[in-house]
Amino acid sequence: MTPDPDTLLVIDTATEACSVALFAGTVLIASDHAVMGRGHAERLVPMIAGLPGHGRADAILVNCGPGSFTGVRVGLAAARALAMAWNAQVSGYSTHSLVAAMALGDIADPGGVDVVMTGGHGEYFVQGFDRHGTASGALASLSPEAAAAASARTHVAGSMAEALVAARGSGVAMPLLPDARAALLLAADARNLPVEPVYGRGADATPMAARPPAKAVTPG
Repeated sequence: MTPDPDTLLVIDTATEACSVALFAGTVLIASDHAVMGRGHAERLVPMIAGLPGHGRADAILVNCGPGSFTGVRVGLAAARALAMAWNAQVSGYSTHSLVAAMALGDIADPGGVDVVMTGGHGEYFVQGFDRHGTASGALASLSPEAAAAASARTHVAGSMAEALVAARGSGVAMPLLPDARAALLLAADARNLPVEPVYGRGADATPMAARPPAKAVTPG
């Protein structure tokens, strides 16, 4: 099947949500969405196959993270493979940019929004955005206490929004997960990330070269 002009397949598997959406221009043709703890790899391919034309499109847009280590890679691998098979353009966006765009679309008089998502090792992935959806600072992985202290905007969006607002004692929580159906809310420059994982924190493992040399053990 030859894709319609300007068709776009959006893939989002970086968080608990697994979603796909197929657009023709600015019109949503079809989509699928599920919130699940695990099983993104098994669910994603049937989701795409269930779209009209098996989801084939001129371009592919994929969530690069941050989020689940496995979920991010599932989405990126699928996007790269399909782009090669279809000779389609492929680019990425970040979890926080999409959640910010979704939140700002629902705020009557937006003064910006802080996005806080589940991170690793009990931390939160935190990033602030202005009223236009432009990041006002770098993505950070913070303890819940540090995240509450760093968050100053009235509106807080994301999977950990309610927890952060409760810890802070003020604000409006907007519990949201990224959704492929909302991808066109992103500004054009927010859809041009390299198709590589976006990490919210550094690697936990210590590189071999950075480890102290092992002590020799003399046989007894």
